[in-house]
Amino acid sequence: MTVLDIAVQVDARGLSCPMPIVRTAQAVRPLAAGALVEVLATDPGSQRDFVAWCRATGHDLVEQTTEGTVHRFVIRRK
Repeated sequence: MTVLDIAVQVDARGLSCPMPIVRTAQAVRPLAAGALVEVLATDPGSQRDFVAWCRATGHDLVEQTTEGTVHRFVIRRK
């Protein structure tokens, strides 16, 4: 198993659309290219939202997992 060097974690649990994306965009903005962001969200729509957001912004969705009601995303900044 590879250990990822997460630069920042965004806790978006309990937030509804569009706030998980908004909080993630704010966290990603100051980071250097290649930095990793881990996002935890409970909004079921966040699964499709993060795929679409990464596609639109050019960021790379490195990992996407779900454990119970928590969705975890690891995003590499472009």
